[in-house]
Amino acid sequence: MQRLQFEMILRSRIVESAQALHQSGVSFATFATARCNPQFWELTEKGGFRIKAGVTPAQGIKDIFINGQQYAFECATAMVIVLYKGVLDSILESEFNQIFADMLLYDWHYDSDLRLIQQQGSHKAVPGDILYFNNPDVSSDALEWKGENVVKLKEDAFYGHGIGILPAQGIIDSLNRHRRPNATVSAYLTNEVIYPDFVYLSQFAPEENRKNELSVNTFYYQEFSHCIHAVIGGRQYIQE
Repeated sequence: MQRLQFEMILRSRIVESAQALHQSGVSFATFATARCNPQFWELTEKGGFRIKAGVTPAQGIKDIFINGQQYAFECATAMVIVLYKGVLDSILESEFNQIFADMLLYDWHYDSDLRLIQQQGSHKAVPGDILYFNNPDVSSDALEWKGENVVKLKEDAFYGHGIGILPAQGIIDSLNRHRRPNATVSAYLTNEVIYPDFVYLSQFAPEENRKNELSVNTFYYQEFSHCIHAVIGGRQYIQE
């Protein structure tokens, strides 16, 4: 039960982090044009961000949300940033800094201790899951729009870096505007679902995040009040 409660907390923190990143002033950029705050991060040759010596990973992640205007990156990096911020807000900061020491933000590169899990079944996704919209007929002049990683915020609301917060059809319409001439295949939501290892991360939570939090439970009960909500192992299943 404590692990389930922690998962509910972390999922809500991931949703909050996605909304906060959307409002932070960060910009979309390719790896070639990526930028970061040099006080906290070193920009690598490939467009990644490596935490600077003397700066903790927690300080670096927090600065992205505080000084967003100094940052630009692509959508996969945005998802990892959202996940890190959600975890930071859910576990002890001292544990976060130890687990994610020598942090590098680059595409889907992530510290192995985040232990991202990938499963099939996007129709069963719940808030806090990472999903992917594919754009198979993308224009060769706009390859950065070949797909969009998103955070599911609620039943039909997704945050995609560079696109914003939109329903699924809005994400698809945005991607379709960047298809090649005479394209015949629409962008679509793929079946992959990604989420962190909640059970593993729960051991680093402060005591209060292993207990029932009314606000988090309310978040889940409101979102799924019309559904049957079952938990098998570390995975949640929703049936309307």
